[in-house]
Amino acid sequence: MRLRARLVGLIAAGLLAATACAPGEPESNAPTGPVSVDFKSFQGKRLTYVYFTDGPDLDATKTAIAGFEKETGATVDLQVVPFAQLNTALQARIASGTAPEVARVQDWYLYRGEVINFADYFGKSYADEFTDGALAVTRDKEGRLYAVPSDQTINGPFVNADAFAKAGVPVPNPTDKRTWSQFMADATKVAQANGMPFALTMDVSGNRLSTILSHYGTTLIGADGQVGLDQAKAEQALGMVNDLLQTNKLSKDFWLGAGTSYKGGNEAFLAGQAPVYLSGPWQVGSFAKSAPFTWATVPNPCAAECGGFPGMKMMVAFARSKEPTLGAAFVQWMNRAENQREIDKAAFWLPTRKDLVAAGVQYPSRDADMNTFIRQIEVTPSVDFVAAASPAFTGAANALIKEFAKVVAGQESVATCVTNLRAQIADIIKASK
Repeated sequence: MRLRARLVGLIAAGLLAATACAPGEPESNAPTGPVSVDFKSFQGKRLTYVYFTDGPDLDATKTAIAGFEKETGATVDLQVVPFAQLNTALQARIASGTAPEVARVQDWYLYRGEVINFADYFGKSYADEFTDGALAVTRDKEGRLYAVPSDQTINGPFVNADAFAKAGVPVPNPTDKRTWSQFMADATKVAQANGMPFALTMDVSGNRLSTILSHYGTTLIGADGQVGLDQAKAEQALGMVNDLLQTNKLSKDFWLGAGTSYKGGNEAFLAGQAPVYLSGPWQVGSFAKSAPFTWATVPNPCAAECGGFPGMKMMVAFARSKEPTLGAAFVQWMNRAENQREIDKAAFWLPTRKDLVAAGVQYPSRDADMNTFIRQIEVTPSVDFVAAASPAFTGAANALIKEFAKVVAGQESVATCVTNLRAQIADIIKASK
């Protein structure tokens, strides 16, 4: 497994910048030491859960909430906000003294000084229930657990199995290990046999491009929390992608049309314009309903490394809410093995718990496809989780898309792109401290 024991050291180094202003203990209703949480004491109490949805997870979350209410006698006020407005809404509520008990977030760093340490409620060993990679985004270098990882993503390819069959090209099996050259040779053959204009489509996303950087052995942010982008390896990775774009194996017009914003490649895949789509497991539920052809998920191609690139969502509880202990209890309950498993099954989420990742999750449909993604977690380089955990990652990923667009448009070389990007990431890291 790539997530070896040394990840503990990598996490500590990678989060050093994030914890330069580590959460303190604000004046609040929250405790300053260990607390015994009595789940029978919440009868008649109420908590607010601020939530953003990725789609099918909303109904799964509502079902889980109903179970918590039945078991504890508490009431959960679920407030759904658009992801784009989440941080603004939460910061406004904190500033006005009306912090919710719990929120689903992508970064806890934005709320440092306001969120509880779950180890104060459930002990230091509580963190051991989750995978090392998932924990990389939720703890500081001292091991304080300021968020509980609720679900994660790993990037990976979808293939149009009908198109592969027509071309006489076998769909890669879950244990296949193919180079990017081999993978794209097959995709090109399939595209040509089916009259498809492109061999590959992918989301215009710094996270998705980070998958390819990882395959070539580099990351935007390194294990020490500083610039991790290796000049030569990044030139190889981005040069390969640019070659695909310039030869129109990956749509150049689509990429340039996105500008510096995220743009999904799902429409091109569903329209049969490309036989391969690099995205993530959040597409599975939608494709199961809408794809007009047989499809499958397959392992990522490899270069120096294999695996995908992670994304993580987490739950935090706010210290200055009316019921911080109830908030902590709710987060712990939602992420017990039996409850996280049921949410994952219905929402097509990937688990963050060690026991569930090891055993897999039995999804009601597309089980093999979802477990293909789960297996990618184990072969993803450990430094990727540290990179994704950095408070500077989002800014660095956006800078990657913006700078690489100049390469695609012929405005600068790949080498210049990487040089400029390294300088920009250094500035972004400094600003994030």
